Amino acid sequence: MSHAPTSALERRHERIRENLTSGGFDALVVTSLPNVLYLTNFTGSSAIVVVTADRLSFLTDFRYLTSMEQARGRDHACPNLELVRVEGSYDAALAAHLGSLACRRIGFEAAHLSVSRHAWLDRTLRQRDHAPELAATEGVVERARLTKDEYEIATLREAARRLSMVARGVFDEIRPGRSERDVAFAVDARLHDAGFSKPAFDTIVASGPNAALPHAHPGERTFAEGDLVVLDFGGIYDSYCVDLTRTVAVGKADQRARDVHAAVRQAHDRAIAAVSPGRSRFDIDAAARETLGTHGLADAFGHGTGHGLGIEVHEDPRITRRRPDVDTQHEAVAPGMVFTIEPGAYLAGWGGVRIEDDVLVTAEGAEVLTDVTTELLEI
Repeated sequence: MSHAPTSALERRHERIRENLTSGGFDALVVTSLPNVLYLTNFTGSSAIVVVTADRLSFLTDFRYLTSMEQARGRDHACPNLELVRVEGSYDAALAAHLGSLACRRIGFEAAHLSVSRHAWLDRTLRQRDHAPELAATEGVVERARLTKDEYEIATLREAARRLSMVARGVFDEIRPGRSERDVAFAVDARLHDAGFSKPAFDTIVASGPNAALPHAHPGERTFAEGDLVVLDFGGIYDSYCVDLTRTVAVGKADQRARDVHAAVRQAHDRAIAAVSPGRSRFDIDAAARETLGTHGLADAFGHGTGHGLGIEVHEDPRITRRRPDVDTQHEAVAPGMVFTIEPGAYLAGWGGVRIEDDVLVTAEGAEVLTDVTTELLEI
């Protein structure tokens, strides 16, 4: 179980219900497990939630019924929860439950319900008298998740504090002759020791020319004097994800390494300085991208400047370039949003540099949650 207080869950439910009412829906079927977690604190592997105007129905099987029952009466219990036991097929249980509701229009998460499951559910419901309309929705719960509540911000602050502590210890793992794989294992062990339930993603340790690959997999390559090493890792703490990257030198860095690192560091700092309420996410990306361009590294930076953090390690908002054919709105960031700032420069055959921190948008600007030096460490 996650531990958002009951009061926070109540406010989340209210936001979803307001969105349903404004969209003309009587109910919403939630099949995305991260969204189920957000609404109920449930962290298991199988459940469906149905949100209506006065209750939240939770469909699950015998494996999880007891834990949900035991949560009742606690300060993190899900309010107005109706438990529905699933015997056999989840889809059959969902169809039976929806058929029992006096609903005319029921929304479903189009991004999380397959075409075949939707077709079966729609066909089954149409066999009943007064069958409800199933209508696609986009991002109803995800939009609520964009801005974090007080509990989420406190959790992410603590997670970032722990991750920063891990990062400072990881620097001790870097020395000539160690392999990328060995250091990745050491990072994961330190995450566990710091109280994270598991890594938020596969830890990246990329040295020398491998550092030119943004998502390199740690291999048997051993560190050599003069290598740049990209260390990108994150953890899940009380169901929330944090993420950090630093690039260090093994021994003394040469001038090219110093120059590229300095350019990326400047891009990182300028992007953070650009974060403020009402500022377009595209402008924040441009602050990093244009800075690298002044150093002749525009073509070396191919990914976005950042991604949202929360229950998932990659969620909205995406801090990236505007796509003229898709992104037609201003897309301003707002207080309560949490995302990474992680510009990089990748040069094939040579290596790369990435520097990443986690940032909270505040009423005044930005609070950097992670706290680790961004100087080029020569270890």
